[in-house]
Amino acid sequence: MLWLLLAIVPLHLVFQYNLRQAKHTLLRNYPLIGYLRYFFESIRPEFRQYFFESDTDGKPFSRRQRSIVYQRAKNVRQTVPFGMHSNSLEVGYEWIAHTMFPVHVKEENLRVLVGSSRCKHPYSASIYNISAMSYGSLSKTAVRALSAGAKLGGFAHNTGEGGVSPFHIEGGGDLIWQIGTGYFGCRDKKGNFSEDLFREQVAHPQIKMVEIKLSQGAKPGHGGILPAAKNTPEIAAIRKVEPHTTVASPPAHSAFKDQFTMLLFIEKLRVLSDGKPIGIKLCIGNKQEFERLCQEMMHNRILPDFITIDGAEGGTGAAPLEFTDSLGMPLYDALAYAQSTLRKYGLRDEIKLIAAGKIITGVDIIKAVSLGADICYSARGMMFALGCIQALQCDSGRCPVGIATQDKNLYQGLDVADKRVRVANFHGNTIKSTVEVMEACGFESLEGITPDKIFRRVEQGRNMSFKELYFPKRTTAADVSRNYVLN
Repeated sequence: MLWLLLAIVPLHLVFQYNLRQAKHTLLRNYPLIGYLRYFFESIRPEFRQYFFESDTDGKPFSRRQRSIVYQRAKNVRQTVPFGMHSNSLEVGYEWIAHTMFPVHVKEENLRVLVGSSRCKHPYSASIYNISAMSYGSLSKTAVRALSAGAKLGGFAHNTGEGGVSPFHIEGGGDLIWQIGTGYFGCRDKKGNFSEDLFREQVAHPQIKMVEIKLSQGAKPGHGGILPAAKNTPEIAAIRKVEPHTTVASPPAHSAFKDQFTMLLFIEKLRVLSDGKPIGIKLCIGNKQEFERLCQEMMHNRILPDFITIDGAEGGTGAAPLEFTDSLGMPLYDALAYAQSTLRKYGLRDEIKLIAAGKIITGVDIIKAVSLGADICYSARGMMFALGCIQALQCDSGRCPVGIATQDKNLYQGLDVADKRVRVANFHGNTIKSTVEVMEACGFESLEGITPDKIFRRVEQGRNMSFKELYFPKRTTAADVSRNYVLN
């Protein structure tokens, strides 16, 4: 009877409490069994992923996509049995035209020199690199493993706007220092850009390029907040802020206000860095603003060394629903527009384009290159290589695999020595798959990858090439000059 009372009394108390509370109607009407609804809802993502989701249905990445990353990271079997899973008759299906006479491509040719004619220290970059993810969003072990993997594989690691941490440096990989609106790592006490701190940090030999972040695909035009609780002395020292204070990253930069002043800021950073490549990152929204930027570049002859195009499908740890789902131009449209506009103003030869947004396979790279990309970034692909299981807990601080968390009990389970090899393996095997597809399709070089060889089914019985879809008409620099003189 005592054991029975121990079970019944707590349930009775819960029953009586729920009858009197006013916050949850479900629990007021069903004081005990109503909790089943919350329990099953809490495990719904896991049930869907493990039991009901097909190999091609998962979002934002399907099980098939995740599996190929895991296989390449572990350097195990990377083949699929029995045949195609995709529906080749479905509208939206894409494919590449292969050749009857395959060619030979050398992996060492898949590197790109970044640096315009005004750049003193151009950087030879891999066509596939780690996209921007800050320390603070990622754990210290994750950052170490990514940087060390970049060192092993000979590719670059973007720091994200949170600044250059000791863990980026410890890994030994080449770094692309991203500077956002908070100017973390190069800001004064008022939050404004500091020339002295920038000059001191950018001189580090591992920093090969500098990227000014204007916006990102997951939340374009949206700032951020570093809460006081997360602003530890360690984070504060890296970001050059006061510890235990709330620090805002505003939506807009304070160092410039328009296209012309931004170009002057780019030139300032080029001088302060002693000629390292300086670029910008943005998710294109208003086309007229980008065209105005190209006009200012052509008129003033001040150019960034590279422009990173982040597609609206890009990811982040946490973003408002409206920004994630409804703002920004998708990657393919944005890449093609940037490519066409830079060509239109005669700027394309001086500026390299970097593409970011769900690029994880060799075919993804080839599609991006066909639309104008010189180099590609991957964030979530590299996270999968670290062991990410797409638990969708990035904004909770409870990432079960120790990647997107600052909980020591979780991140200490991530073994840097093992994961750095997986990151390097994933990069190397993805480059290898890119080479194999290029050879099968007759693309002897990156320049030979053209949009007329890639097709999409746009309706039943009708297909269009990427050239027809994204480059229906090309305006030349001569046309622009002619119109400029006439007007």
